Amino acid sequence: MLPFDVGDPVRARAAWSRIAEPGDEHAGAVVRELGPSGALDWLCSSAARASGLAPPLRQLVERLAPRLDGLDIRRELEVLQRLGGHLVTPEGEGWPTALDDLSVRAPFALWVRAAAPCPLDLPRGRSLAIVGSRASTRYGETIAAEFAFALAEEGLTVVSGGAYGIDAAAHRGALAARGAPTIALLAGGVDRLYPAGNEALLLQVAQTGALVAEVPPGSVPGRHRFLARNRLIAALTSGTLVVEAARRSGALSTANHASDLLRPVGAVPGPVTSAASSGCHWMIREGQAVCVTTSAEARELAAPAGEFAAPLPGGPPGLLDDLDPVQARVLDALPLRAAAHVPSVARAAGVSEADARSALGLLELAGRVRRRGDGWARVAS
Repeated sequence: MLPFDVGDPVRARAAWSRIAEPGDEHAGAVVRELGPSGALDWLCSSAARASGLAPPLRQLVERLAPRLDGLDIRRELEVLQRLGGHLVTPEGEGWPTALDDLSVRAPFALWVRAAAPCPLDLPRGRSLAIVGSRASTRYGETIAAEFAFALAEEGLTVVSGGAYGIDAAAHRGALAARGAPTIALLAGGVDRLYPAGNEALLLQVAQTGALVAEVPPGSVPGRHRFLARNRLIAALTSGTLVVEAARRSGALSTANHASDLLRPVGAVPGPVTSAASSGCHWMIREGQAVCVTTSAEARELAAPAGEFAAPLPGGPPGLLDDLDPVQARVLDALPLRAAAHVPSVARAAGVSEADARSALGLLELAGRVRRRGDGWARVAS
């Protein structure tokens, strides 16, 4: 028997964020099927009879049941309240619906530390993740800060991870602007400002923007939680820009998550002799990211289907001349850099989904578009 009201979905979700590790898809599936309170009831009742469950469920219970001992999520909620924070859940107001794209790997709740209201449900096309190496160079930090400043001045929310290097430079650039706030997604609890050397910066982010974690106060930022946190950075935003990253940098995992979610990915090139930019160069060479050299091009990453913030230089004349009107509108509705699903293409083009599918099929035969995952993307001309 737990010492708090399991029937309260807010407390139940808070408890699940303590019980299960970030991105636990098996726990997420149970919570989605039974609801947070029903799933917690099920876990408590199954802890004593796990041997009678099917193997996948038995393994889940055996893995999670030990964390029920001494669990009283009211303590963490009190810590959050003392910090001036609040809990955001899918059932409540302010939940960022973009995180629903993570399906069963979505967070159970978000622990938010903010001195003033800071929307997390960011409008499409109004946010960009800027990530990169902790071991950054002055070149990379300058680019990250300048781009973040320009984007924030235009009203875009810059999201990063609060780490040393590129993350910190991006937050500083956004804080210097007079536009949108900046958001830091942490791998540990919002009471543990990590790294310690960025404490003053993170407190400043909390004053004008928000510190966000999917784990409760007191949680330690272990390596696996950093990697899991990266999926939230990718999912929360309209696009991801990698400013400087070595070949094995964790920033590339954020880019991979963004690609999996059909979010556009960009990379800033650096000197060809710089190992700090080798990951960016690899992504550009392999076609996993577009080359970004200006803040206008960075802004373009976040643009919704059919909205072009920066003109594509050197485009061939008459690109749409040989297409019928529907095909031309559908091709024009596709983003320049990213993939898009049929419904969003149809909306941007002002045609039915059936007409959009038909036009995309013909454009594919003509070599103008190609399938990318569950979406469609332009073929570079």
